[in-house]
Amino acid sequence: MKTILSVDDSPSIRQMVTYTLEQAGYTVISAADGDEGLAKAQAQQCQLVLTDQNMPGMDGLSLIRALRALQSYQQVPILMLTTESGDEMKAAGRAAGATGWLVKPFDPVRLLDVVRRVLP
Repeated sequence: MKTILSVDDSPSIRQMVTYTLEQAGYTVISAADGDEGLAKAQAQQCQLVLTDQNMPGMDGLSLIRALRALQSYQQVPILMLTTESGDEMKAAGRAAGATGWLVKPFDPVRLLDVVRRVLP
């Protein structure tokens, strides 16, 4: 079973993402910000990371850079799930190492479609 790390400061988004992914058969680990997400990613290897951008403490782009610096996360897909949709922010995400970008509010069907594409 594949494990997905979901990082978002919104409890309702974490619940919706967890519900959607668990119903599809994935194991989900949740974190409320980038610092907690990095700690959980280091404690347990995940096959995919979903992260928000705007969070207290470490933001999503900083989390992606920190994960990409770890050998164990250099090839792991990392998707941004955020309200940010500007081209400049998406370019910053690509430069940091994001695999893809989803805009909130998310469509559960679209989320699962993207997850299945990046997680063979």
